[in-house]
Amino acid sequence: MTAPSTVGTSTRAPVTPVPPHSAEDRPLPLEGIRVLELGNFIAAPFATRVLADFGAQVIKIERPDTGDELRGWRRSRGTTSMMFRTIARNKHSVTLDLRVDEGRDIALALAAQCDVVVENFRPGTLERWGLGPDALTKAAPDLVIVRISGYGQTGPYRDRAGFGGVAEAFGGLRHVTGYPDREPVRPAAPVGDSLAGLYGAISALMLLLGKARGQAHSGPRVADVALYESVFMTMESLIADYDAYGTVRERTAGNLPGVVPSGSYPTADGQAVMIGGNSRGVFSRLMTAVGRPDLGDNPALADGNARAEREPELNGIIREWTGRHTAAEAVAELSEAGVPAGPVYDAQAITHDAHYRARGMLVPVKVAVEDGQEAEEIRLPGVVPRIEGAPGQLRWAGPDLGEHTDDILGTLLGLDAQRLAGLRDRKVI
Repeated sequence: MTAPSTVGTSTRAPVTPVPPHSAEDRPLPLEGIRVLELGNFIAAPFATRVLADFGAQVIKIERPDTGDELRGWRRSRGTTSMMFRTIARNKHSVTLDLRVDEGRDIALALAAQCDVVVENFRPGTLERWGLGPDALTKAAPDLVIVRISGYGQTGPYRDRAGFGGVAEAFGGLRHVTGYPDREPVRPAAPVGDSLAGLYGAISALMLLLGKARGQAHSGPRVADVALYESVFMTMESLIADYDAYGTVRERTAGNLPGVVPSGSYPTADGQAVMIGGNSRGVFSRLMTAVGRPDLGDNPALADGNARAEREPELNGIIREWTGRHTAAEAVAELSEAGVPAGPVYDAQAITHDAHYRARGMLVPVKVAVEDGQEAEEIRLPGVVPRIEGAPGQLRWAGPDLGEHTDDILGTLLGLDAQRLAGLRDRKVI
């Protein structure tokens, strides 16, 4: 490969300020941070979305012509899914073929302009391409690198392909999800990928903070995030319970074992409410609300293990009560009594909820759902967490494939129109 310096200047270019979301021009917490995303699907893109929401300039590298495969997932019209538009929001799409020398040279030159690189290829892939941590930090000595993979960069399974669903199974989550008399089920959301993405974002921020404080670091600043470990870390005392009590946790129909009463209960209008009555004080208030103060005041049921032994009885009492109320009535009465309760929402119900709207969790953006058609107003999830005085912003939906290629390569690397045209002719970009 040619040296990255042949692509353009290696001087760090300033990050263009993000456009303000409102007339109040407040700086975002991560303005001035530039991130190079070398990732497909969900885990790495989820991590960089968190950074982008708070002002980091995220340059998403996609393969020419095809782009991130997520563009084709779960869509009924158009060529780019709403899943991609959501996870790739606030990012810049640059097409670049990392399988060819010229494309890798450009990637190294871009890395030299960045603070963070986030990737989720199978371990060893970047090294084979000459883009491993040693090459990246040679181009940018202070670079922070986050590597997300199925099983991590070390260990006997490091070379196995890894997806979120497999990680959920390997990490112990799938075995305890579902009904005891049926096969394990997968949560209908990419839990493993999203958890790994959160750990990836946290890793980047920790390493950036350490660098900003001048902390010494031996070798490249690399975070190794495994999908299965991200899942395993949510399983709290799974192994400790096994070691201490010989307990192998099994499926409990969606309820946490020993956390009683808690779960989803059907209501008179064909809906359901989720009720958490599993602490001593809340249990007493719940039993009073459903007409059984005798149970709420029973000292024997103040202990969680005692309530667990009577779980079928307690659930039956609660279910009989919710069956005489609509979901709205049940939530209102229980909330008034100080009992955690909420409706089991679908997408349509969420869009009508006043609290979602008041908290800015449904943000309308203009999206061309179908190619060549007028943009439509589509609501995307708001920004989490809420930071008073320096909130994140949803500025645009996930971009079209290669939408920012010429702008980024021209601005950061000084490539002129003729050079860009040549790269495009050779299908490098």
